[in-house]
Amino acid sequence: MAQIQVTNLTFSYEGSADDILKDATFNIDTDWKLGLIGRNGKGKTTLLNLFMGRYDYSGRITAGTRFDYFPYQMTEAEYEKNAADLIGVWKPQIESWQVLIQMNQLDMDPECLYRPFKTLSFGERTRVMLAVLFADENEFLLVDEPTNHLDESARDIVKEYLATKKGFILVSHDRDLLDGVCDHVLVLNRASIEVQAGNFSSWWENKEKQDAFRRSENEKHLKEIGKLKTAADRSSRWADKNENSKIGFDPVKEHDRSIAARAFIGAKTKKMQARVKAYETRIDREIEEKEGLLQDIERVTDLKIQPLKFHKEVLVNANDLSLRYPDADKSLFDGLKFQVRRGERMILSGDNGCGKSSALHAVLDRANTKEYKRNTELLVSGNLDVASGLIISYVSQDTSFLSGSLKDFCKERELDESLFLAVLRQLDLSREQFVKNMEEFSEGQKKKVLIAASLITPAHLYIWDEPLNYIDVFSRMQIEKLILKYEPTMLIVEHDVRFQEKIATRVVTVK
Repeated sequence: MAQIQVTNLTFSYEGSADDILKDATFNIDTDWKLGLIGRNGKGKTTLLNLFMGRYDYSGRITAGTRFDYFPYQMTEAEYEKNAADLIGVWKPQIESWQVLIQMNQLDMDPECLYRPFKTLSFGERTRVMLAVLFADENEFLLVDEPTNHLDESARDIVKEYLATKKGFILVSHDRDLLDGVCDHVLVLNRASIEVQAGNFSSWWENKEKQDAFRRSENEKHLKEIGKLKTAADRSSRWADKNENSKIGFDPVKEHDRSIAARAFIGAKTKKMQARVKAYETRIDREIEEKEGLLQDIERVTDLKIQPLKFHKEVLVNANDLSLRYPDADKSLFDGLKFQVRRGERMILSGDNGCGKSSALHAVLDRANTKEYKRNTELLVSGNLDVASGLIISYVSQDTSFLSGSLKDFCKERELDESLFLAVLRQLDLSREQFVKNMEEFSEGQKKKVLIAASLITPAHLYIWDEPLNYIDVFSRMQIEKLILKYEPTMLIVEHDVRFQEKIATRVVTVK
């Protein structure tokens, strides 16, 4: 057991006026299974890279251990090699037998180690890298979003595997994974950093209670400040009135007053002015106690969506559907049946590579959706009927096509720019990002661009392909609340178990 101490850590990217991390100070234990939680853009991946020594920073990181990082960075040439050869590149101090032990725990065929890495599925690549990562027990491991693009079965395997390990930081937005694996959390709040024992759910429960208390205290202080300001204003006006009456008086109207009353009035005015000063001191104290109460509260702003109501009950009807690519030996799937009815939120589930996204593409092809580039290679057999006149809003799994400014993106898609930017702000994209090109955005920020565009597009059917990859936990909860409130008709591919449980009216498994 050892301690990792971070003291006054400050970092900003070159050319940026904003600090990603500022005076961050905390201690963590190398035996912990630590979940790293925070909004997109708060510096989670940056912090891991600072531990790896990849950037210059001010402050101090003290650690009596080595670090290693998942995922390993690879060149195009390395994708042609097999994983057994890559072990020497990624972690030269270990032997292949150590990796094979970990692969057995990850329910992997040893043969995967000797196939070209490019031929492995997303799930196989992830598990091979994790097997290499955990093969050396003398390191503190930095695991950055290991379940993105993984299907439910692969996620379960990774979750069960990580639950048996210790000595790592896990960056993930998957609440099920964080709850099933972590015994501590490191939270990058809006204005502070906290370390707490427990998993995501226990931390969130504590945070909701703490936020409710802070809001209550804030309201109490605001009311007290209002009362004090009213009293101070009243006393100030009395003091001014008395002070003005010191000099000169009307003998007819004030026949009982003598020149000696001036001293009495002056003393009374001084007393009132002292009372005003006391009120001002109390106001300052109340304001000081109020400051900082709301700085870390997650304001999960309610989003809006503009679904259109279609005149038909059934929007999409697939019967005995099969899909195949021309150069493939076999179909992606055969005999798939499903209907998307008005008001339904249907999720397509299944293993990676089973054809879920291709099923969405086939629907988009038939509907001739303008945001979607037609897939002319996809061979469709069986029946696939998409209602005529159906307006579809689409969120792609891929974000690599996003480039240029947000203004140009709005022009290209004919979006209301002010409304689009307002929704991005509600999804916690900072105004500083608005002037950047999208190539500079993180993957989570790019996904928010696509989701925001979809939300402000009135549509009969919303087709979203893995919309939550890289999206932070708080935005996921916003989106869940939105869907449950407005009940749009949706056809979705998404592997987040909690999301499925909350919003799906029906789940169809693609085999």
